[in-house]
Amino acid sequence: MKPLILLAALASVVLAASYDKKGVAVATDKLYVKECGSCHFAYQPGLLPSNSWQKMMSNLENHFGSDASLAKEDFDYISKYLNKNSAEKFMNYKRSSRVVNSLREGEIPDSISKTPYMIEKHKDIRENLITQEEVKGIFNCTACHTTVQKGIYSERDIMIPNYGRWED
Repeated sequence: MKPLILLAALASVVLAASYDKKGVAVATDKLYVKECGSCHFAYQPGLLPSNSWQKMMSNLENHFGSDASLAKEDFDYISKYLNKNSAEKFMNYKRSSRVVNSLREGEIPDSISKTPYMIEKHKDIRENLITQEEVKGIFNCTACHTTVQKGIYSERDIMIPNYGRWED
């Protein structure tokens, strides 16, 4: 009887742990959130592989049309943080794993919205809903994903402006 109870307890712990890993690890670094979050949502590092973060960080003077240059000390620190927490380092998280697995060998996307996984996840949403003023594009996660700050991108938590709840 005791082994059965122990097995059931272990199974519940494993299920609880896997439930926590359904989204993506939350961005917790204060400097990263302050610097990157001052202009846009501080995307979770687990949404891109390290080579994509390196590519992005190498061109901060032209960061999507803006100069996002950093002091060398901050640049080095944030680069290290992004590399340490990139998608391939957190494959136990559902979204990170799917982002990495969607990439072809040698592919280095220069933004989250250009990963094959993100393109596929948004393909059934009408273009006018994505390009409307309140959303602007699939890069603007916070416009529709109500639980994005928690690293949760569940379809049941999507509320598209001027449309409502998203349902397949």
